[in-house]
Amino acid sequence: MAEKTSKVLVIGGTGYIGKFIVEASAKSGHPTFALVRESTLSDPAKAEIDEGFKSLGVNVVQGDMYDPESLLNAITQVDVVISAVGHHAQLEDQHKIVAAIKAAGNIKRFLPSEFGNDVDRVHAVEPAKTGFAIKAKIRRLVEAEGIPYTYVSSNSFAGYYLLTLSQPGATAPPRDSVVVLGDGNAKAVFNKEDDIGTYTIKAMDDPRTLNKTLYIRPPANTYSMDDLVSLWERKIGKTLERVYVPEEQVLKNIQDAVFPLNVILAICHSNFVKGDQTNFVIEPWFGVEASELYPDVKYTTVDQYLDKIV
Repeated sequence: MAEKTSKVLVIGGTGYIGKFIVEASAKSGHPTFALVRESTLSDPAKAEIDEGFKSLGVNVVQGDMYDPESLLNAITQVDVVISAVGHHAQLEDQHKIVAAIKAAGNIKRFLPSEFGNDVDRVHAVEPAKTGFAIKAKIRRLVEAEGIPYTYVSSNSFAGYYLLTLSQPGATAPPRDSVVVLGDGNAKAVFNKEDDIGTYTIKAMDDPRTLNKTLYIRPPANTYSMDDLVSLWERKIGKTLERVYVPEEQVLKNIQDAVFPLNVILAICHSNFVKGDQTNFVIEPWFGVEASELYPDVKYTTVDQYLDKIV
């Protein structure tokens, strides 16, 4: 019954993916704590999230990963720590969380901030390469310190990619033409954010995910860009002009772009040209697949998601 009673601390819980994890934890009956900075609590833009947490019974703990005392105090109250920090500097500074977990000595599982590609199995170019390397560095630190862990490879956020069919800079899905990076055959995975939260909480103290990577790679959410565009065309009853961008041009576009477009394009190169989300077999010695492990979760499929934005 441990999975029903584990106390959970989410660091970065008011961020993009963090709020879905906090919500999933609270709704599943776990005593849930969210470490929230004082500046966030006073931010009107975050006030709605904070109120939502409180309505779910979440314990909002004022503190900061850069304040060792408040961080350690929060960690000593829980069994599992989930980091959902997103900013570049915060990702690298997760060593502060690792140190606090080590000092506390009571944590059964740590989930560092991942929630994207498996950073040990990517073929990324700069500037995405550096970002992936930072996450890999934190992995090695966690392992070296002997802290029990689970890495969550959630692949692509539906809210980032499906809403625009992966068209950088767009605010709506294409209706006339669509840009396809590479040859359109590499397969990527698109998952709804609340499903990512659900799978994360289910896995966080499951013995089957101990010291492994949880891959959220449901078959119904795995599409090549060509197949994704074809599905969208069927839904809108219209054929789009497909503009294919060869890899050489994609690489040049990355070099010519400025932040943040260069980062977005480099991640898209990894996903849609190199196929880094699906071009390897999940072997049981290092990973498990979420939809196989938790068949009871009725996740939102790509097909269902696109129905909602037609």
